[in-house]
Amino acid sequence: MKIRDNVDRFIKENKIDQNWLLYILFIPVFIYYLIFSYIPMYGATLAFKEFHVGKGILGSPWIGFDKFRLLFSLEYFWTVFKNTIIISFGRILFEFPIPILLAIMLSELNSDRYAKTLQTIYTFPHFLSWVIVGGIVKNFLRSDGFVNNVLVYAFNIEPIPFLSSPDRFRLLLYATSVWKSAGWSSIIYLAAITGIDEQLYEAATIDGANRMQKIIYVTMPGIATTIAFMLILKLSNIMNAGFSQIFNMTNPIVNEKIDIIDTYIYDITFKKVPDYSFSTAVGLFKSVINVAMLILADKVIKKLGGKGIYS
Repeated sequence: MKIRDNVDRFIKENKIDQNWLLYILFIPVFIYYLIFSYIPMYGATLAFKEFHVGKGILGSPWIGFDKFRLLFSLEYFWTVFKNTIIISFGRILFEFPIPILLAIMLSELNSDRYAKTLQTIYTFPHFLSWVIVGGIVKNFLRSDGFVNNVLVYAFNIEPIPFLSSPDRFRLLLYATSVWKSAGWSSIIYLAAITGIDEQLYEAATIDGANRMQKIIYVTMPGIATTIAFMLILKLSNIMNAGFSQIFNMTNPIVNEKIDIIDTYIYDITFKKVPDYSFSTAVGLFKSVINVAMLILADKVIKKLGGKGIYS
């Protein structure tokens, strides 16, 4: 009887009896995530096993934390770990504010048609794959590419090693990522700005506020919750430094400074003798750091008076 009472209370509290059609619509989504997201999590046990293809995941013997001990003893792992942290925080510093500024600028334009045209132009690069973008960047910025030819023949300047200088290459990563994704990322901030009550702007106008003061005292507080939410999500992906971009743009000259955990996992899984247990251990370590950063960022945002992801 107690179980039945608990079930009845659960149905009543969640209004399942009133919204049963919505719950039926949710079933395919639940099944999808169960099959493709939750059941495969068992594969994470490979990090604690010595995987043998013939025996499979279930039959492979347990070895405990041996793969993690090996991982933490490798000097190059700490190199790629440091690269991942530096590149990820660089992305937050250089890339994260750009969509916010772009959304504010677009919202301040007086012509809706002009604003929509610019938004379309800025959003278009998002739909190009990094394979295409990487090829374009390499062709334009290589030593005998278009940019260096212009510098040499038009301005008599020595060719600049854009693709062979690690520091320049990191800046190139940020610049190309902004070009590709800023327009798309600004959409969520534009939606948040649209949701701000127009009466607040009218009250600011009556009080004599100029356009910049309206942005500072009305627009920014109005989208602060959205900014905090997006920052939390960004920090929770701190160990994902952009595999597709780096994989398609990097070269052996800058690898030591640009190689990240994701490219490291790819190399040890596909380029060398495959060690699936070891690569799973690296991936699991990365995921643990991401979850820890998610919880930490959520708590910090709440301490600062903002709204977190969960209560």
